Amino acid sequence: MVWSIDSIPEQNGRIALITGANSGLGFDTAEALLEKNATVILGCRSIKKAKEARDRLLSKTSYGTIELLNIDLSDLVQVNKAADQVGSVFQKLDLLINNAGVMAPPRTCSKQGLELQFAVNHLSHMALTLKLLPLMVNQSGARVVTVTSGAQYMGKINWSDLQGEENYDPWASYSQSKLANVMFSLELDQRLKESDVNIASLSAHPGLARTNLQPTTIAANGSWQASIAYKLMNPIFQSSRMGALSQLLAATDPKAKSGEQYGPRFNFRGYPNLCEVASSALNNKERKRLWEVSEKLIGDLVQINPTKEILSKNK
Repeated sequence: MVWSIDSIPEQNGRIALITGANSGLGFDTAEALLEKNATVILGCRSIKKAKEARDRLLSKTSYGTIELLNIDLSDLVQVNKAADQVGSVFQKLDLLINNAGVMAPPRTCSKQGLELQFAVNHLSHMALTLKLLPLMVNQSGARVVTVTSGAQYMGKINWSDLQGEENYDPWASYSQSKLANVMFSLELDQRLKESDVNIASLSAHPGLARTNLQPTTIAANGSWQASIAYKLMNPIFQSSRMGALSQLLAATDPKAKSGEQYGPRFNFRGYPNLCEVASSALNNKERKRLWEVSEKLIGDLVQINPTKEILSKNK
């Protein structure tokens, strides 16, 4: 039996924050959760994008409740402020879906001067998660879902040039950030379990899903070769609605467990199943190293002291 949107249990009373909710996987995830009566916070890079997404969602469904959040993941200071806003307005959070991402742009830096893909895809989502964990501690069935991609299997953490300052390859940096997503998800799972905190940490990837990432990447790089390749491959891409099923399963299925990853069949396309993470993500020492390096990069820009206390209470 396949797992589909119809499989999502009732979400009434639950609050979910989705980053990158204005398009693609994030938008489809928001729509599905709203149809199950969740309160969905649309985390978007600008309020304009958030409002446009809200209007489109309201034209599709009359269920659930929509809230808006301006969160620019290219700026850790703004991530900190956005997380504070969530805490002041809601006081609790049941689901955090770290969905937003950038893919293979020319080398660009975040507001803090960090390579953009590593900053947006990994660091800011780690910072946001650690900032919001105290809102999730007392919530039954609380979950963090970090969205990665099949690029994780080709990823390698380039410790000698983490920010691509010496030799930047857009696809290698993208794969590194997607591997980092999985490593963070697994390390968070381990630390939550060791601290006896009942919050689940899972990862998910959409396979080959048609979103705005592909045309945005082609436009940013101006590559006619990539444009032709995308046109040739386009027929085998599945819809973003199908791709979103993996993260929806990870977020809502009662049988899904912390530490697991979900993706389409053969990591390609189709309905979601339990799938293996990249073998590189299973190295405990490498995961710990990434966590510690990432914490230092986040630094004092995001106040995560309450989370540090939560994750060390039983150690």
